[in-house]
Amino acid sequence: MSSTLSRRALLTGSASLIAAPLFGTVPARARDPDMVSVLVGDWGRNGHDHQREVAAEMARVAERSRSIFTVSLGDNFYEDGVSGVDDPQWRSSFEDIYDAPSLQTPWRIILGNHDYRGSVEAQLRYGANGHKRWLLPARYYSVRDRLPDGTTIDSFYIDTSPFLKKYRHSIVRIDDQDPRAQQAWLSEALGRSDADWKFVIGHHPIHTGDGRHETPELIAAIAPLLRHYRVAAYISAHKHNFQHRRIGGIDYIVNGAGSRLDPAGVALDGAFTNDGQHGFMTMRVARDLVEIGFIGGSGKTLFSRRIPRPTAL
Repeated sequence: MSSTLSRRALLTGSASLIAAPLFGTVPARARDPDMVSVLVGDWGRNGHDHQREVAAEMARVAERSRSIFTVSLGDNFYEDGVSGVDDPQWRSSFEDIYDAPSLQTPWRIILGNHDYRGSVEAQLRYGANGHKRWLLPARYYSVRDRLPDGTTIDSFYIDTSPFLKKYRHSIVRIDDQDPRAQQAWLSEALGRSDADWKFVIGHHPIHTGDGRHETPELIAAIAPLLRHYRVAAYISAHKHNFQHRRIGGIDYIVNGAGSRLDPAGVALDGAFTNDGQHGFMTMRVARDLVEIGFIGGSGKTLFSRRIPRPTAL
């Protein structure tokens, strides 16, 4: 089932979503000519495996950069998701870890495969249960942001686990989900978008910096849409490290170092990999360029890149 965010506050203060045919609209804070967010993936481990240290650095960077929202790239709770809206992990892995004032901004959430080992319905209900910064209105959805100069940014938050054949008839309970319906929704939504910037955000990588552990189902179902509709970047997690690779004019980003680390292979020519530090990602969107940065738990920038605005076909 698809969804657009509607009439729900997404920014601290008075800014809120306005109903629109396809998207909610989130104005950036009026004093800022750009939009900054922090993004973290594969994190929910009760504060262990450097999760708490990463959260502390996220808070410092979010305050310094005036981040207006956070994106969770899935695998929000290890190993088996949450059992319900009263599961103690809501406090031990989320509320009590990301508790700094600078991280009380809205969290735009997507689901990972570990979340499908528990109650997805609980994650869908949590935000409506009085926890307003947790924004997961549907398994996949879209949001429009607008800069003060009128620049529009459309972000498409997708649910990648149902696309993967290996999860069928497994403890990752995706059997009742229809990836073809989601693919059709994404194609239609991208086709109707007239935004200056388009981003797609999903848990599983499409392409990786080391060329390993790419996802054939997403290469077949999602990558052609990114190319056809001039999406600037695809942002993912799942692999517990940092990776970047640019293919066919699209930046493919892996940002899954929010807690436990996995080894990454040697970077292909022109690509980047790093498995030596836990951390997160920053993203600044301006009219004509996007800046991304992988930030280690120590605060050091491990990698940065400027992404130019896609040109018309």
